[in-house]
Amino acid sequence: MLSRRFTGFLSSISILLVAGAVALAQPPAPVPPTPPAPPAAPIPLVVPDSDMLLSAPDWHGLENVQEKVDRAMEKAEREMERAKLPPLIMDDQMENMREQLDMARENMAGMKFNFDFDFKGLTAPMAFAQDMVTSGMRHGRNGSLYESGKRSLDEHRWDQALDCFNEVAARGGDRADGALYWKAYTLNKLGRRDDALAAIAELRKSYAGSHWLDDAKALEVEVKQASGTAVAPETQNDDEIKLLALNALMQSDPDRGFPILERLLRSAQSPSFKKRALFVLAESNTPRGQQLLEQIARGNGNPDLQIQAINYMSASGRKQANNTQVLAEIYAASNDVAVKHAVLNALCGNHDKARLLEIARTEKNQELRVDAIHMLAGMAAQPELWQLYQNETSPEVKQQIVMAMAGAGSSDKLLEVARTEKDPKLRRDAIHGLAEAKSAAISGQLVAIYGAEQDGQVKHAIVGVLFEQKNAKALVELGRKEQDPEMKKHIIRMLVEMKSPEATSFMEEILK
Repeated sequence: MLSRRFTGFLSSISILLVAGAVALAQPPAPVPPTPPAPPAAPIPLVVPDSDMLLSAPDWHGLENVQEKVDRAMEKAEREMERAKLPPLIMDDQMENMREQLDMARENMAGMKFNFDFDFKGLTAPMAFAQDMVTSGMRHGRNGSLYESGKRSLDEHRWDQALDCFNEVAARGGDRADGALYWKAYTLNKLGRRDDALAAIAELRKSYAGSHWLDDAKALEVEVKQASGTAVAPETQNDDEIKLLALNALMQSDPDRGFPILERLLRSAQSPSFKKRALFVLAESNTPRGQQLLEQIARGNGNPDLQIQAINYMSASGRKQANNTQVLAEIYAASNDVAVKHAVLNALCGNHDKARLLEIARTEKNQELRVDAIHMLAGMAAQPELWQLYQNETSPEVKQQIVMAMAGAGSSDKLLEVARTEKDPKLRRDAIHGLAEAKSAAISGQLVAIYGAEQDGQVKHAIVGVLFEQKNAKALVELGRKEQDPEMKKHIIRMLVEMKSPEATSFMEEILK
């Protein structure tokens, strides 16, 4: 049976999802093109306190978890539909919430330890899951609106694109300059030339160092050259035909194709067109093609193209001998967290353990450090993770390394942490990470650690792991030796739940 206290954690995820949906369901106020509207107020969040978590109803069986969380998701969708949000915004926010929910589910699936021990043992994973949900709702709106606007451009939904870019530009932040550029691009497509030029002027004034200024200059020339008569978006040139011709030219005569391709990448084209034109470039294995791709990855273009070029540099079939060195230089030169994330992914794709280890060791941004740590775990880099753990001083980062070692299957190092770490919380985390390691040798070492352990919560954690491993023999051994009456009763309760021959014999022994 699941602990009533643990179910509070699950209930909190449901509360967060519904609260987030209700907050997101408030339709945004229309934003006029000029002057920009002041930044919208932050989305209110409801985070349950500890009393709410501890008073949640009991759920029987882990199989009910999926049903309860899905029910909360359905309620969130109904709230958004009732508010009649525009499909663009609703779909995008629901997609964001689903991603957060999937992350929360994965986190729940990893909690393979005893659910009936003291609730304090669940504090860290509970806070971790809450942070995943609330962080996405607090910080994901600008980025998701920006991506929604680009999708609307690709689908020629100009008015909806304009709404998105207006809001992102008004809010400010990392994508505000890009939003102003695409706002001008959209206004030009709508035939609103003067407004488009005003948006370009605002970009130039507010973001004098923006990487979008070169693209804006090309767009400004196009707008000024256009006649004063509004041009319907549907009458523009067919991007599909343009891309087919470009690809054919690159195949038959690259020397003629490269200047055209480079010019198109610097001209006022849709996000989809530029992304696909960059793919044509990345497919070229010629030195000139790789040189141009590298220049864009280094920032010789707008930030969207830079990230895409970095992604292509790590793609299968296009890896070059000096790629990892170039990626390391890009990482060191950039202050853009999104660019650094893209480089981390590319280094992981290149299986570059050494550079990931260096970033995990020296990066000042903790989010990026943690990403590098978990990428090392995915590459089964157990020695590198242990080296990091031994030199790390931050308890929070050490906890992430313990989680990564558990994911990498480093049972011997987790046992070492459980035996020697001074911080009892980290010892508990290491023990929880051994729940899936069902071997007699590990169980025996856990029993030995239990005998020397003084912290009650760590002892609870060991009992919980042995219970999850269905190791009645080890629990009987602990029960026979335990002198603390409360702890002995806890072990007996675990054995009663197991209903094994060893447990039954022990019960009879107690009753004699």
